[in-house]
Amino acid sequence: MTEIDRNLPYQIRAMQTGDLVQVQSIDRDSFSLPWPTSAYNYELSNPQSLLWVAEIPGEVSPPKIVGMIVLWLIVDEAHVATLAVEPEYRQQGIGRRLLATALREAAHKGLREATLEVRANNLVAQRLYQKFMFETVGFRPHYYRDNNEDALIMTMKNLGETFLDWLDSLDWNNSPKVDSLAQPASTSSQNVMD
Repeated sequence: MTEIDRNLPYQIRAMQTGDLVQVQSIDRDSFSLPWPTSAYNYELSNPQSLLWVAEIPGEVSPPKIVGMIVLWLIVDEAHVATLAVEPEYRQQGIGRRLLATALREAAHKGLREATLEVRANNLVAQRLYQKFMFETVGFRPHYYRDNNEDALIMTMKNLGETFLDWLDSLDWNNSPKVDSLAQPASTSSQNVMD
């Protein structure tokens, strides 16, 4: 097994068609029901979809893609369609940066909330989403076809200026492994952000 340098710099950028071979490899390594190539091709041409990758720049061509996210824009809601990081690069803040990038862009586009489905047993993903103020608001029974597992529906309300200020206050470069993100102070018991 190759030793991974966990201090490699990475950058977040828009996904491109040339990334799809690596993106699909991450998808297959992360999910039992990966998306087909046609789905990614459709999303890349869909003006209501935003797609990013995390890549390790360097002399290798093409650069190494280590994570990806797809976000759907539905009226005033951002829907996290998929988010994955290559297994050997997990727990380094890459998923957190991808999610922050997606939510930041959604807020800049005027979307007011974000939602997603996550497997009921995927506690690591649930903790990541909770750090971004997603709360479980429901569930979809037998949502996942491979094993009939339930999905939790998680929503984050009030995507707006206060949320953007909170994202901007985080030290992304010097704290890549922050375990607990300090959440913005609420102005009421409902954690109103804007």
